[in-house]
Parts: sequence; C-alpha cells; structure tokens
Amino acid sequence: MKILYHHRTASKDGQAVHIEEMIGSLRALGHEVRVVAPGGESAPEDKAKMGDDTGWVHRLRAKLPKFVYELLELAYSLVAYRRLAAAARDFQPDLIYERYNLFLLSGLMLKRRLRVPLLLEVNAPLVDERTKFGGLALPRIARWAEDTVWRGADAVLPVTQVLGAMVSARGVPQDRLVVIPNGINEEHFDAAPSPDEAKRTLGWDGALVLGFTGFVRDWHGMDRVIRWMATDAAPANARLLLVGDGPARADLEALAGELKLGERVRFTGVVSRDAVPAYVAAFDIALQPAVVAYASPLKLFEYLALGKAIVAPNQPNIEEVLDDDLNARLFDPSRPGALEALLARLASDEALRRRLGEGARATIGRLQLTWHGNAARVVALGRALKSGQGAREAQQAAHAAVAPGAGAPAVDGAPAVPSRAGDAKA
Repeated sequence: MKILYHHRTASKDGQAVHIEEMIGSLRALGHEVRVVAPGGESAPEDKAKMGDDTGWVHRLRAKLPKFVYELLELAYSLVAYRRLAAAARDFQPDLIYERYNLFLLSGLMLKRRLRVPLLLEVNAPLVDERTKFGGLALPRIARWAEDTVWRGADAVLPVTQVLGAMVSARGVPQDRLVVIPNGINEEHFDAAPSPDEAKRTLGWDGALVLGFTGFVRDWHGMDRVIRWMATDAAPANARLLLVGDGPARADLEALAGELKLGERVRFTGVVSRDAVPAYVAAFDIALQPAVVAYASPLKLFEYLALGKAIVAPNQPNIEEVLDDDLNARLFDPSRPGALEALLARLASDEALRRRLGEGARATIGRLQLTWHGNAARVVALGRALKSGQGAREAQQAAHAAVAPGAGAPAVDGAPAVPSRAGDAKA
C-alpha cells in the first residue's frame, strides 16, 4: 500500500518515538510511506532523544496571547493541506494516516477531496488535556475542531480502551474504533547489557536501582520516590536513576539536595534513544508512580521488554497491559503511603522482583505489544476500508490481523500477532 503519513509533532520525546517506529514498521512490512510533517521527515541522525522537547514551540506559546497561538494552529491546517495535496498528487496514496493534534483539519480536508480512507491515531483528548494543563482561549472552536476530525475519520485509533470510551462518548461509532496501544521494537533492546554490566558502567556495583525514563513532569510523582529514598525504609544501597529531562527536574534535584541524598539520586539529562536500553537494564525496580487516566505510557513497554519489576497505579488504562502480581505490582493511588509501602516491599524481596521481571518479559510476546504488530493492524484496516468494506468489517479485519494464532507479521502485511490490550471493547 501507499500510505501518506501526516503529523504536526515537533517535540523530540515519546511522541517522536511513536511516529518513527510506526513509519519504520510500515516500511519493514513492505509498504511505501510518504511523510508530511513540520520540517519534513527526520533523518536517522536526528532521532529523538529521551526526555527532550522542542523549546521553540514552548517559547512561541509563552510569548503569544493564547488566542493568537490557537488561531495560528488552526491556520496551519491550510498550510499543511497544501503540502498534503501536493504530496498526494505525486504519490497517489491508498490511505491517509494522521496523528491527531488540536485544530488540525488538513487530513480530513484531503480525505474528503480524494475520497481515500483516513485513519486517525489519537493519543489524548487534547481539548480536555489542554483545558486542564494551561487552558484554552477558544474552547468552542477547539471542541468543534476535535469533534469534526474524530467523527470525520474512517477509523479512529485510540491508544487505550479508556481513551476509546472517551472518543465514543463524543459521537464516534464503536465500529469505527480500533484500540492500538504503544509498542516496542524488540531489536532495539536485544543488545542491552546485563543488569550487572549496566550497574558497573554507572559505578553502582551491588546497588539496588530504582529507575524512571522519559520527560519528567510534576504530576509524575517522582518527588514521592525521592522522599522515600531519604527514609529508613530505603536500603542503604538503594539508588534512584532518572533517565531524561523535563520541567520537574530542577525541583526534584533541589529536593534531593535538601534531603542530602547526594550521589544516591542521579539525573542523566537528555540521552539518545539508542542509549536508553543500557540505562533501563540497570533498573531493579522500574517506576511509573502516576499517569493520566487515558495514556499508554511508552516507558511501560520498555520496562516490560527488559523484564523489570514494575510499580504503577492500579487504574484502568494501566491494567489493560499490567496485571498485579503477574508482571507488576500495582498500588491504589488514592491511598496515602501505598506507593511507599510497595517500594519498601519490593526493595526487600529479591525473589518477588525476579518473579515479576520474568512475568514482565513474557508479556511482550504473550500480548504481542510490538510496533510491527501495530503496523500490520493498520494495514489490514486500511486495506479493508480501501476495498469498500464497511466500518464493522474493517474493524474485524484489523482484529483478525492480530488474532491469536495468526503468527508474526508478514512482508506486505499480512497476519500480525495477538494483543489483548489492542482489542476495543464493544
């Protein structure tokens, strides 16, 4: 298939990982992909760095009045449409695949003109998210734009069932929803060193390492982990490694300094994606202290791939992938002290950590949470829609592409792999 891939993402964080892995997996399955995006397609040497973000976007947003910035976002749809239309004239796509962003209407505009299927990947309910974290100056226009794109797409691909329910509540029929969670590129993690080697490289031989990867924000709850590190419940050999950067880093470093934790807490800052497996390999306990209700956190898949004992909240989106006492230990985020008690339990029980790690490592294969599997589902869905099948039949084709027993994805798309987390609830 010829797939016209469109996004408006400029940040160099987990979003970029998702974009690059999906494009690479679609091509690995034998499909042609033409990318239309700000600045064009990233070159290999420009791969995203873990915990990085694009400063110029945030500086522009900070300097402009909110309503001006939002009008510029809406106007960008016209710029992007011209680029998409020019690419489509040359490329003649069978399918448009767009990563949803707020005020972005260009993919839908081109779909209506060309009458080719539009698959819309949705990672967050951005009207609600931006209203909560920063506010919107034009909420009615934002809501109209979001509803228009969600309802106009031939298929909407939310990353969790929780998010799928939110999309459905806004008027998108269930038969047009196909839940596709984040995934992992197993080859990227095959060369990771052993835990002992990784700790030796850090100068932490014999340490008990707690770790977190990604763009750290205030609501991630890492301050609770740092405070726990200063209590008697934390073993003397416990170390905390935060891989990445983010707006919460300065405050967390200041807190660690106030608590006189010294070298027991380390921040790597921005690291290349290729270096991430070597850091995660050192973790004994992998941390996801808090997460928004609808997300599919990329870090969880990295933790699973390297067989780490994971700590996470027991909320529905997390439980789509993690099972308490099988591949993780989950805590009640509403109960004071629950996270800290769980950290103390895991820190003192090596056998439990080992058992959870084995369960985590088996999860990727058991649920087939890979980018190649995700790409195969997209292709099956697009083919069904392109051939004129209805939404229900196309949804069934996408599910069949990862049905149990289907086997690994084949070149030019045919069967993929099973995924419990990928099945939409009716």
